Amino acid sequence: MADLLPVPPADELTPDQLTRYSRHLLLPGIGLEGQKRLVNARVAVVGAGGLGSPALLYLAAAGVGHLTVIDDDEVDATNLQRQVIHRTADVGSSKVDSALRAVRDLNPTVSLAGVREHLGEHNATEILAGHHVVLDGSDNFDTRYVVNDAAVELGLPLVWAAVLRFDAQLTTFLPESLAGDSAVQLRDLFPVPPRPEDVPSCAEAGVLGAMVGQVGSIMAAEAVKLIIGTGEPLVGRVLLLDALTQRTREIPLRRATERSVSREVAPALAGVSEEVERPEPVAVPQMSPLEVHDGLESLQVIDVREPGEQALGMVPGSRAVPVGEVLSWEVGTAVKDGPVVFYCKTGPRAERAARHLVRLGHPDVRVMTGGILGWIDEVDPSLPRY
Repeated sequence: MADLLPVPPADELTPDQLTRYSRHLLLPGIGLEGQKRLVNARVAVVGAGGLGSPALLYLAAAGVGHLTVIDDDEVDATNLQRQVIHRTADVGSSKVDSALRAVRDLNPTVSLAGVREHLGEHNATEILAGHHVVLDGSDNFDTRYVVNDAAVELGLPLVWAAVLRFDAQLTTFLPESLAGDSAVQLRDLFPVPPRPEDVPSCAEAGVLGAMVGQVGSIMAAEAVKLIIGTGEPLVGRVLLLDALTQRTREIPLRRATERSVSREVAPALAGVSEEVERPEPVAVPQMSPLEVHDGLESLQVIDVREPGEQALGMVPGSRAVPVGEVLSWEVGTAVKDGPVVFYCKTGPRAERAARHLVRLGHPDVRVMTGGILGWIDEVDPSLPRY
């Protein structure tokens, strides 16, 4: 691969660096010149979560000279199943602070910057400017589009990935300054952001922790290749990974005049098919957990979470019907007359199920505000949070 990035090599490596990075120096594709480029490189990592954790650790171990960590979240106990940069003692602290501590412990020669702000249209360009490569390990489409648009504006390569359950998608987007007319970006893959209720999060659907580590490591390898100018970057193709079968395949991604979505990738990630016309959202009334508790005898309460979530605890007397089954209902006879209340973990799946029942003609459908987590906060704190 011809040199893509303007990363000049450092003048010299110190004796300690020669020892630390000796296994890189032995590689024909890296060698002394490549390692000098890594030492001079600046990489921004958006998200210090599942994908950012292994990516940051491997980039630091590789000797990338400067890392900027961007995350506005705090470490939660549920993060520890996959976000390996954090420790139990870090629960409740800033993810940026935890990540910076881990990177310093691993390689104190790396220059670090932490950004504890939400990345939005108002600050993304300023924060990402001055880097050579951006890695997007965010977990929502709003942030992904903000990062993509800022990278396009700044002319920066963007290593992108998304994970859910046992599946992952990865690709590298190059700007026009490096790829010319063949340059592709996130808006070639997904021209329009999917609605939040159409995209289950890892918090709702789960994710295999070890697979997240695998994907984050691939992202780090992509950044290293781009900086050094070796190998073939994952450009113009989307890598699909199925951890259950440990099979991978590639889908070509080409620039389209109207930026039409790749139909093979979209349903796997977005949870919707472009071929299905999506109806306009229907407003659904809300009920607080306390109101649901007080009205349990007269309400039909339906838990639309997955069985694994329901096993952690349910609203007493509620009926377990995963959201996919609710969405397969074709007539309103699946429930009795009278008020129906849906709930999930926090709300999006319940709202989706409720809107479907409204469209089937049921006159009294509601959603429990805050889902089971709201129930835990207001009614039964003995149930485990997840």
